[in-house]
Amino acid sequence: MNNKIMSANDAIALVKSNDVLSIAGFVGVGVPDELLIALEERFLSTSNPINLTLMFTAGPGDGKQRGLNRIAHAGLIKRTIGGHYGLAPKLGNLAISGKIEAYNFPQGIVSQMYREIAAGKPGIISRVGLETFVDPRIEGGKVNKNTTEELVEVVTLGGEELLFYKAIKIDVAFIRGTSADPKGNISMEREALRIDNLAQAMAAKNSNGLVIAQVEKIVEQDSLNPRIVEVPGVMVDAVVVAKSENHVQTYATVYSPYLDGHAKLSIEEVTPTPLDFRKVICRRASMELKKYQGVINLGIGVPEGVASVAREEGWLGDVTLSAEPGVIGGQPSSGLDFGTAVNTDVIITQNQQFDFYDGGGLAAAVLGMAQVGATGDVNVSRFGSRFTGAGGFINISQNAKNLIFCGAFKSGGLQVNVFEGYLEIKREGKIQKFVNTVEQITFSGDRAAKRGQSVLYITERCVFELSLDGVKLIEVAPGVDIERDILSHMGFEPLIENPQKMDSNIFI
Repeated sequence: MNNKIMSANDAIALVKSNDVLSIAGFVGVGVPDELLIALEERFLSTSNPINLTLMFTAGPGDGKQRGLNRIAHAGLIKRTIGGHYGLAPKLGNLAISGKIEAYNFPQGIVSQMYREIAAGKPGIISRVGLETFVDPRIEGGKVNKNTTEELVEVVTLGGEELLFYKAIKIDVAFIRGTSADPKGNISMEREALRIDNLAQAMAAKNSNGLVIAQVEKIVEQDSLNPRIVEVPGVMVDAVVVAKSENHVQTYATVYSPYLDGHAKLSIEEVTPTPLDFRKVICRRASMELKKYQGVINLGIGVPEGVASVAREEGWLGDVTLSAEPGVIGGQPSSGLDFGTAVNTDVIITQNQQFDFYDGGGLAAAVLGMAQVGATGDVNVSRFGSRFTGAGGFINISQNAKNLIFCGAFKSGGLQVNVFEGYLEIKREGKIQKFVNTVEQITFSGDRAAKRGQSVLYITERCVFELSLDGVKLIEVAPGVDIERDILSHMGFEPLIENPQKMDSNIFI
């Protein structure tokens, strides 16, 4: 086609029942909502298409109605292969209830899989996922009992055990950019992330599939500088111009030049954040990060606050922070802006970022922890009927040289007073996080200990360290009693030798 511009309804008519559909987007960033809305409307009005397989990395959504939540309908969806479901709870509910087949694979594996599909390879061979729930000897990444096909297997190469993730063909790719010309050349100048748009397009085309792109605007033919074209028109079959409300930069920000790198944000004036238990945890983690030279990853949740502490206390410029969808440098964002950054040095593609992470490029990573087991295992992915998925956690936690898990010692209503260098537990949390056995292994303590990985578990009241013999208590906050405030709230007995006092300056 010489002119590939069409309506959303005409573009969605190209999607057929039983297709494998890949969806662009990371959390609230770069989501092709115009296409998702049209797909849902077509299904609800015509009961067509049906039995789609969805492939996605960090499930795009806002935790409510947008993103993949729009198309979370049994019948429309037959199977999902995704990295993170947390902000697409409607889709997660279909998965956990067994109404669809569902797989949860490491986010980096899904991202890199697009590239492998594009290259015509049978899949990915990786260490990522060994001895976690993704390992077929444990759960194989299958979310429910109705999911039976094995998509990952253990192989041995050069005497080493590895995981082989099988590739599948992609019939349709939904991607998103900023501008398109009539030939379908796509630029991304106002997008906050590049993510995997090009790799997805290549994967679909080399699977004899279709690529449908959502953009903000159409520009004149041959007016785009080839250096800013992200996806060449030869790989694009249809272009849809979105309504402005369906093409926001992120689900938290309609548009900011600071997020796409067109402007730098002054950070001279900083409003201090309250000194609560989260800030205490982030301050203690910051003490570790100052030791390391190199690139650091900050996870979602409590770890997001490390960047704010670094900015507030004036040492943000001394470290290079990064986020898994492709930003390196600057200050990573939080909330539904998560994955973006202001004042970043560079924005690369997501699969390239995970290549760097998987190869050991991270000097350190700061990640959350929902459950910690006696052998140092960590669960962040599934708790009974609550299902979020692993996201990039497995890639990052397995391969960072130094690993810092951060979180409250107990959750569910914890209240503390922080004053004059001391911590006082005003109201204890209801939910125990240090348990004998985690419900799902997202991080294997045994594997990390055998590999000699440096691992800390930082809470507001104490710090633990992973050793070959188990989890060891190494620091206690001033004002905290070990027996009353720590041991009596744990599901296992940690190793205790000579724990030190946490630095009192953290609590001032």
